[in-house]
Amino acid sequence: MKLWVGLLAILLLSGCGYNEMQKNDESVGAAWGNVQSALQRRMDLIPNLVETVKGYATHEKDTLQAVVDARAKATQMKLSVDALSDAHAVDSFVKAQSEMSSALARLLAVVENYPDLKANQNFLDLQHQLEGTENRINVARERFNEAVQAYNTSIRTFPNSLTNSLLLHLAPKEYFKAEEAAATPPKVKFN
Repeated sequence: MKLWVGLLAILLLSGCGYNEMQKNDESVGAAWGNVQSALQRRMDLIPNLVETVKGYATHEKDTLQAVVDARAKATQMKLSVDALSDAHAVDSFVKAQSEMSSALARLLAVVENYPDLKANQNFLDLQHQLEGTENRINVARERFNEAVQAYNTSIRTFPNSLTNSLLLHLAPKEYFKAEEAAATPPKVKFN
C-alpha cells in the first residue's frame, strides 16, 4: 500500500509544473534584466549626445533641457522584477521611458537645422549607437513579452494552475506595452 502511495505521489509531482513555473519566472527576470540593460545603455549615451549638440545648437536650450530632464526622470524610475505584477508600476515605468524617447526624437529633429552638426563624425557615431541601442531595446522588450507570455501561460494552465494555487501563489506578470499615445505619429515643427 505504501508503495502505491509513493508511486502515486511521484507521478503527481512529476506533472505538477512546479519546476516549469519556477523556470519561467526566472526567464521573466532575466528578460527584464535585458530590457533594463538596454535602457541603461541608452541613458549612458544621452549625456554624450547632448554635449555634442550643445556645441552647435546653443539657442536650443529648451530642447536640450527637456532631454536632460527626461533622462533624469527615467533614470530615477526603477522597477524590480517583483513589481512586474503591478500594472500601475509597469505603466509608470513605461511612461517615463516613453517621455525619454519623445525627448530624444525632438532633439534629433532639432539637429536637422544644423548641417555642420549632422556632418560631425562624433555626432554621427553617437547617432548610430543610439539607433542600435533603440533596436536592442525593442528586441529586449519583445523577448521580455515572450517570457511573460510563457510564464503567465504556465501559471494559468492545468495542472500548473492547481500547483500554483496550492503552493506558489504566483501572480501574472504585466507585459511591456506601448503607451496609447504611441499610436499617434509625433508632430515635428520647425520654426
